[in-house]
Amino acid sequence: MQIKDELPESIKEQLQHYQTNTTTYTALIRKGGYMPPNKEIVTDAITALLLGKNILLKGPTGAGKTKFAETLSNLFQQPMFSINSSVDIDAESLLGFKTLNYEGEKQVIEFIPGPVINAMEHGTFLYIDEINMAKPETLPIINGVLDYRRSITNPFTNEIVTASTGFNVIAAINEGYVGTVPLNEALKNRFIVIEIPYIQGEQLKQLIFRNTQLTDETVVDLFVKLSNDLIQAVAQGKIAEDGASIRALLDACDLSKHIPARRAIQRAIADKLDEDREREFIMSLAETLFS
Repeated sequence: MQIKDELPESIKEQLQHYQTNTTTYTALIRKGGYMPPNKEIVTDAITALLLGKNILLKGPTGAGKTKFAETLSNLFQQPMFSINSSVDIDAESLLGFKTLNYEGEKQVIEFIPGPVINAMEHGTFLYIDEINMAKPETLPIINGVLDYRRSITNPFTNEIVTASTGFNVIAAINEGYVGTVPLNEALKNRFIVIEIPYIQGEQLKQLIFRNTQLTDETVVDLFVKLSNDLIQAVAQGKIAEDGASIRALLDACDLSKHIPARRAIQRAIADKLDEDREREFIMSLAETLFS
């Protein structure tokens, strides 16, 4: 992979280090991490993080966005504080909360930092999963954390918290799902967007060998073909996006080691879908491939 000449020398050196020592497919697989469909995804994510940019991982459910975030955390040897977004998330969920404690016999009010404050103070990664599940009025609280200021006035203590060196934000988004809302432009503009597609072909085959109990190459090839057919079906609008989840496919692979493959596909993939026609479509594929 060629390193762009316009990058600062220090960034080029660090990127060269990651490319030559840790971001090869073999190294990622050995770490049990994310297997990228192409090396550019890893290179671009690392470059953005080295430049102090926030990255937004955008892609279908089960494509490996969280696993990719964990892999980046491992590559940078950075712990990662996480936020699982929902409609119930509020300032306390993000920043922390006050509680009563004792110093000797004296009762005192103590502030317990949340994931945002913890990541900022420790200079580590912050991962915000399904960021578009949070209510639109909640996330602007951390706008200052996500831009050049890298700071926030803690509303619970009135202290200004500035991020330590090493602090970075990785977020993930699933678009179009029930309960999600579009990110407003002010928030979206604070991220570098990286598309995370489903992996296919030989890379998926190696992922199955590495992360499931399957060892029979013939059976693994059938699951790779099933995955390709499911991804095409999603693109054609025949089934919901959940039906092509790589996470669900790996579950089916594990189950198939102990129960018939068609039943494994039913339990791990088909029965998760709401529509009878979608379930029937998937089971028809399973019957054809695993007859």
